Amino acid sequence: MEATEPVRWVRGWRRSALATGMLVYPLITAIGVRQYSHGAAAVAGYAIVIVFAVAYVLSGAAAVRELPVPYWSLAGVMFALFLASLPLAHENAFFLAAVLVSMVVMVHRRAGLVLLVVTVLASLVVPWAVRPWHAGVGWVPALTIVFTVLTVYAFAELARANLALVEARADVARLASEAERSRIARDLHDLLGHSLTAITLKSGLARRLAATGSERALTEITEVELLSRQALGEVRAAITGYRDVTLAGELARGRELLRAAGVTADLPTAVDQVDGPHQELFGWVVREGLTNVARHARATQCTVTLTATSVEVRDNGVGSAGHPTGNGLNGLRERVAAAGGHVEAGPATPNGWRLLVRL
Repeated sequence: MEATEPVRWVRGWRRSALATGMLVYPLITAIGVRQYSHGAAAVAGYAIVIVFAVAYVLSGAAAVRELPVPYWSLAGVMFALFLASLPLAHENAFFLAAVLVSMVVMVHRRAGLVLLVVTVLASLVVPWAVRPWHAGVGWVPALTIVFTVLTVYAFAELARANLALVEARADVARLASEAERSRIARDLHDLLGHSLTAITLKSGLARRLAATGSERALTEITEVELLSRQALGEVRAAITGYRDVTLAGELARGRELLRAAGVTADLPTAVDQVDGPHQELFGWVVREGLTNVARHARATQCTVTLTATSVEVRDNGVGSAGHPTGNGLNGLRERVAAAGGHVEAGPATPNGWRLLVRL
């Protein structure tokens, strides 16, 4: 992609060293003025070289936008000064061209390459064609221009690559931060949704038992306390990224949750048929499915079916009217999609709701 305006040079000692080194070429041109011009012509030649060097320094400042000086206007001035130096410094004037072409190629590749070809041809032909100069083909200025421009061009490409790398690292850091925020939000929804539902149901059950004077109320309140402590630990684990979700553990917790909700649970007692890498994912599925059954379904029975590559949660509740399709299910779809599976969620036959995950 071509630059349509001067690009920002890389700041630091490398840019300063390169820019300072380029000032050697006006010095070589001044030597040519001393060699080929005398009197007023020599004074004019030295003045041209000095003004050229000043314009070059100003162009560098304009390139990094430290001065409100039109960059291309300075380039035009430098080109005019180069032409004016030709009769005064002869073939040494082409060292100014090396500076000018290098400056242009850094900010506009195509224009710089065209100017390079034209300048190299001129540096070869003009010293030989202008007989009063008594010079042959200008091999030295031509080779100097070529190697100088190639060096500067390589530096400019390296600077652009470094800038692109810095921007890419910033994008990666931003995306990683967004992904981490999404993970924490998803985990907190799943963890707190399950835990708070269990706490609410058990608290209600304990209240009803306490009203009848049942000693079981103390047991339920104790379990509410344990669930609260467990929820706090899970929230901390989700934030730090170390969450412990297992299929067997979620089936055990789900059984207690459904019992507190008054739902008859038909849950597997063994999880050996599910591969180890899939057990955590299936644990999240069971957690989300059973939490929604307890919270929304108004069901009397719930069944969980496991195979090596699938898990199904089915209830006999009110179907689509009782089940949400919001953040919990969306987060579950993200987890399953990351594992290469898909989610089916919808009304069951003849009634109730069915949540199926296949890998």
